Amino acid sequence: MKTTVLMMGVVLAVAAFGAKPNIVYILADDMGPGDVVAYNKDCKFPTPNIDRLANEGMKFMDAHSNSSVCTPTRYGILTGRYAWRTFLKSGVEHGHDMHMIDPERETVASLLKKQGYRTACVGKWHLGMDWTSTDGKDIAQTAPTNVDFSAPMKNCPLDVGFDYYFGIAASLNMDPHAYIDGRQTQGTLEFLKDKAAVKARGLEGAKAGWAAKEFVQSQVLPDFAKKTCDWIRENARSASSGQADQPFFVYMPLNSPHTPIVPSSAFDGKSGLSPYGDFCMETDWAVGEVLKTLDELGIADNTIVVFTADNGTSPGSKFENNQAKGHYSSWIYRGLKGTTWEGGHRVPFVVRWPEGVKAGTVSEQLICTTDLMATVAELSGIKLAENIGEDSVSFLPALKGAAIPNIGNRGVVHHSDGGTFAIRCGKWKLLFDNEGGSRRQNPKDKPVINSADFLLFDMEKDAVESTNLSAEYPEVVTELKMLLADYVNKGRSTPGAPQENDPMEGKKKWTQIDAVK
Repeated sequence: MKTTVLMMGVVLAVAAFGAKPNIVYILADDMGPGDVVAYNKDCKFPTPNIDRLANEGMKFMDAHSNSSVCTPTRYGILTGRYAWRTFLKSGVEHGHDMHMIDPERETVASLLKKQGYRTACVGKWHLGMDWTSTDGKDIAQTAPTNVDFSAPMKNCPLDVGFDYYFGIAASLNMDPHAYIDGRQTQGTLEFLKDKAAVKARGLEGAKAGWAAKEFVQSQVLPDFAKKTCDWIRENARSASSGQADQPFFVYMPLNSPHTPIVPSSAFDGKSGLSPYGDFCMETDWAVGEVLKTLDELGIADNTIVVFTADNGTSPGSKFENNQAKGHYSSWIYRGLKGTTWEGGHRVPFVVRWPEGVKAGTVSEQLICTTDLMATVAELSGIKLAENIGEDSVSFLPALKGAAIPNIGNRGVVHHSDGGTFAIRCGKWKLLFDNEGGSRRQNPKDKPVINSADFLLFDMEKDAVESTNLSAEYPEVVTELKMLLADYVNKGRSTPGAPQENDPMEGKKKWTQIDAVK
């Protein structure tokens, strides 16, 4: 599939906003709104740097990740397209899985690169890349012995719009336990064949497979912060240097506070709550390092900094222990990572842009992590082609204090770890099962009142999803089912020409759409 970008009135961006802004998009891994003081005043640890972003910019109160687990959210952020339109109908990718983003598909990075941006990705990729085998056979998802690490990576971040990449292939618990710089794995690699070998190597909560002898889990987050700041210093347009107008885009997907929960020694025990609290504090510190770098370079005023998370908090955070001490990662909401309950996908989302966003503002408008593509396109004065960002809506009007056009008619689709759907439109939210699409449970949650096979909630009156209204409003249930069916069939959820969803692999069946057939 070859994509194209149609241009319209680039003068719009220049006239309205002056020089093109730098963009830094920081993505926490498994962090709920209750883990940020700017959202939850009862948060049991400080988050001064994320709070600073909120105080100096805009805080979104109704922001959602397009999935409640890692890989699909990342796909949605970079492509503006729901991940369930690909072969990945449920679950996540693993460290040695094949690439998920078609190199012919436009991404936020490739689009911005065409607009003159320098682009970098530093952090957890988790979208697959193509490894070379030593024997010509397929490479297993986990713990494969036939990986040729001397061969350069194919279909990696460098092939989908990024000039620079430094990071890890997938989550910190997945092999290979090693850094990747550009197309090459770094370090002296050894194969850990079982849990005993992993434990002897000193890796916490990790799976068997390849590991670099130099790789230290607790050093990964500090290294990501340093690499990001070093790249910004090397590539920033100085406010006083007179360099050519070449802005930058940095995508910074962190490994924290996802399990294994391994705060560095500087943060070990610092929260007074738990290791999870410590790791959240270190996540906030990493945000602060970026802000400090922008300040030092004098480029903060025309740099858009976004902070959000890929989904809600993981069970690995030890919900019971934290809640016993008064800390609620999902804040007031039901559920947690992996579920279609609000706690699975309602995330902190703050945007600071001193030249473009009024400080201390709050938006109640519904947005989704798929919306970055359309936002940067509008920012650049670009009209996207029909086959780009099929599920992306620009939130630039919200940043300017205006209403997002047709926001009341927009449906946002939620997706669980098991591939089960929910859909939100206006005040209504419909779950396509009665358990949040997942076996995961938040210990604070009470049974839904009037539970049924499908659950309908009025999010204006009942954002905590306490009382099912499907029996009272069957016509709304039908309308939302039809809306999801329309989104599936048309290959898009935004206005435009119908597009094709990616073909199913092999003989797999997409049973999750049976409810809307």
